[in-house]
Amino acid sequence: TMTLSMVRNPSLALPTFWTLYRRILTTTTQLLLPIAFASTLASHLAFIPKPPATLRRLSTFPTNQRLKSPPFAAVVDPTKSFSSAMSSSTSASSHPAPPKPRRDEDRVTYAGLPPPYLHWDATKNPRQAVDSPHPLLNPPVPIPDPYGWLRDDSRTNPEILDHLKRENEYSQSITSHLESVREGIYQEFLNSLQETDYSTPRSRGRYWYYTRTFEGKSYSAYCRAPKGSYGGGDNAVLPKIEWDGSKETPILPEEEIYLDVNELAKDKTYCSVGAVLPSPSHEYIAYTVDYSGDEKYELHVRNLRSGVDVALKVLDANGGKCGEDLLLEVSDSIEWGRDDNTLYYMTMDEQQRPFRLYQRRYWNASSGTNESAVETLLKEELDELYWCDVSKSLDEKHIFMDMASKETSEVWFLATEEEESVSSSNEENMKCIAPRRNKVLYEVEHAQNRWYIWTNVDNSPNMKLMTSPAVPDSADQWNLLLDSNDEPLFDGSLDTNTFKALESVLVLKNHVVISGREEGVPRVWVYNVDGKQMRKLEFEEEDYDVGLLGHYEANATSIGVAYDSMVTPTQSIEISLSDDTERTVLKSKNVPGYQKEIFGCERLHVLSRDGTTQIPVSVVYKRDTMEKVKNGERVPIHLYGYGSYGASIEADFRATRLPLLERGMIYVIAHIRGGGEMGRQWYEEPNGAKYLCKKNTFYDFVDVAKALVDEWKWTSSDMLSCEGRSAGGLLIGASINMAPELFRVAILGGEIYSFASIGVFVFCLYLLLQLM
Repeated sequence: TMTLSMVRNPSLALPTFWTLYRRILTTTTQLLLPIAFASTLASHLAFIPKPPATLRRLSTFPTNQRLKSPPFAAVVDPTKSFSSAMSSSTSASSHPAPPKPRRDEDRVTYAGLPPPYLHWDATKNPRQAVDSPHPLLNPPVPIPDPYGWLRDDSRTNPEILDHLKRENEYSQSITSHLESVREGIYQEFLNSLQETDYSTPRSRGRYWYYTRTFEGKSYSAYCRAPKGSYGGGDNAVLPKIEWDGSKETPILPEEEIYLDVNELAKDKTYCSVGAVLPSPSHEYIAYTVDYSGDEKYELHVRNLRSGVDVALKVLDANGGKCGEDLLLEVSDSIEWGRDDNTLYYMTMDEQQRPFRLYQRRYWNASSGTNESAVETLLKEELDELYWCDVSKSLDEKHIFMDMASKETSEVWFLATEEEESVSSSNEENMKCIAPRRNKVLYEVEHAQNRWYIWTNVDNSPNMKLMTSPAVPDSADQWNLLLDSNDEPLFDGSLDTNTFKALESVLVLKNHVVISGREEGVPRVWVYNVDGKQMRKLEFEEEDYDVGLLGHYEANATSIGVAYDSMVTPTQSIEISLSDDTERTVLKSKNVPGYQKEIFGCERLHVLSRDGTTQIPVSVVYKRDTMEKVKNGERVPIHLYGYGSYGASIEADFRATRLPLLERGMIYVIAHIRGGGEMGRQWYEEPNGAKYLCKKNTFYDFVDVAKALVDEWKWTSSDMLSCEGRSAGGLLIGASINMAPELFRVAILGGEIYSFASIGVFVFCLYLLLQLM
């Protein structure tokens, strides 16, 4: 849900915009759709957090927008524009009354043991922890649920749809006087986007692969260019790119657009591409695409020579198409086998949970071959707690099926050299690396006939880095990876001095590249397998964000990272594995008009109410604003927090913050417990913010707000706004109930927005501007 709460004047509170929350994955390229553009503009203005760096950097999409002209070209005097817009405001009494959903006083939901005479489906009841010593309530306890009727997973209930329509009409009505301001901010941020751009090319076999976006087009184009002119091979050096910025000029010579999503989206009301994977020979691509918005994907294979595009169909028992010629529906998780004939994909259950892994041999049998398509179910996971996906080791020797709940995981594997021998009659097509154990998480990569495992086995507070022979049921052979002094690289212990923690691992032929955190900041370490030496990559700034780019070749001799800070725009940097001082900046984010020297950032700490926990705080500001603070003046501050699922909010660069900073505001990120900034213990029980410790998330956020007002005296409660989105909405809801006196404005956000969303944030910003 998205709700605006005017804490000091509840009568101004806006209603919930969306009571039926639905997750959408929004890419940079979708910003250009007229409605999605305005909606996503509001979300960018309100600073939605990016995915964790280790995940974000694997994307081939350009994830950072670039300023195209000075940020205030569209609104010469933004403060005056806000004031003039608000002066034309009509009184609250002239607006219609907010719509009120009916209460169903007789509706209840039950917690406890299902009575047999009610014929409940016990498998659908909420579970309690498998190791809980407490029995289920018997008899079950009824819990009033007067608004439960508002849930409709089919999204077709006319009463609910009518209520949502009236809520949107109401929100548009009470923000209609902000139309000119809304348009001004829209234009201001439109000028902040460099629509014609490209992602950093990455090496993959004989080609450089990258994506492009074009002004006036709504989606990405997937591109590649041959390496032949640059020496070829896996370790070819990316040439210096001399691009004139035009859409007509190729990024690299002999550029080929092999998948233009704009073409796929023609005459479609919705289009979202999931995975796009070149085949082992680079003659085909397999890709998944969703045309419905339901996250049910079609699986297509395209011949890059002929351009023939085949949508895979459901097969009958004999390998032929079913009589109804049904399209195959899959998740967005797919992989090629060892050759162009074999594909792996996941299908979903009724809850759209990926749970079955299939192999399809001779997928192109209908294209003139003498073979019949053969589909084999390799593995299924029936426990609804576990979500599954398929992946392939970087050395391409194993197919993995990963099964994971929030607390427990299990990995199965199939050697690609054995993939031709799989059979539907063989229940042991795949083998388990280590059977699941309650609350044991592990992930696996393969190199040189060994598993590399990062895991919290034996209840370690952080992840350990371990190895073992690449055999099934290997748990008893897991051993810590040691350096030349026989010291473990990561033993999973809690280091209260540096809070060093492992997050993910990239295993190359001769090196292991480790992504993690230290002192709350993202770090990258490189381990030389032969020399058994590990070193940390160093950067000049104290507080920054760094993560790996996509890597597709196991014998690479260099790695690519994306680096930025709250004042440094994103850079793609190639770093030699033999000498990490050898660095080449491949691409820098262009921010026209941006003057780094007039901005500053800091990493500070606030002592929590427990008297021991230091809460990291990242701060960015315009230097003349901080001078005012040092001279005793209080200034407006926008405080952001998340604190859920162990996800970290990084101190990264956002051009969308510049309008706030230019207007004299300070932007603060509270790295509160519930996130993963200080390692797993920042999230897990007993001292993190999971389950019964969740209150620590709220306490930390309120403590940071109090420090800004009372201890540091940077601002006052009349000039302090706060914001959280998605799970962060829970954080803000709790915080403004615990300490309503601290905040002037609170924004609780979801991931779907209407045009009125812009008005919501503009109204909040206006209130702060009036206080400057």
